[in-house]
Amino acid sequence: MSSVIAAVRTQEEFEKALASGVGQIFDLSPDLLTLQGRIKAAHAAGKKLFVHFDLATGIGKDKSGIAFAAALGVDGVISTRVNIIRMAREAGLYTVQRFFIVDSHSIETTIEAVKVSKADTIEVMPGIASKIIRVLKEKIEVPIIAGGLIETAAEAAEAYQNGASAISTGKADLWD
Repeated sequence: MSSVIAAVRTQEEFEKALASGVGQIFDLSPDLLTLQGRIKAAHAAGKKLFVHFDLATGIGKDKSGIAFAAALGVDGVISTRVNIIRMAREAGLYTVQRFFIVDSHSIETTIEAVKVSKADTIEVMPGIASKIIRVLKEKIEVPIIAGGLIETAAEAAEAYQNGASAISTGKADLWD
């Protein structure tokens, strides 16, 4: 994982990410009709494409859907769901499990879920929650991506200082 990941929803954002210096793109609006083209475009630009399966349209959220995406050449899967992460790992894909931390109970739930899912990386949201990143970094041994609400270089730096190995952001200004 590089230290900045482009998180995109629209075709315009995707094209900006392709032209940017990022090495990975998180597709937050994957679609059956556009997935193959986005994978090819990302790979042609020397970038890895990760698809958020929870938000995918037209692609089954099951073993067949994961196998379909893997056969197309997707590099990894993002999900909040343990079962999707486990299926993606079984298919040989890199996995990013997203967690929304809203209270202290969320931290404990995150720790337990990572033990079960065995995700390659977790993404903690909101990414400006430095205290949460610090606590999780001490208790689990997978890289942490800080995602959500990171809009400035200072916020990105704070996430890194507290243990994040990368950030994902929709702010194109931070992609380079």
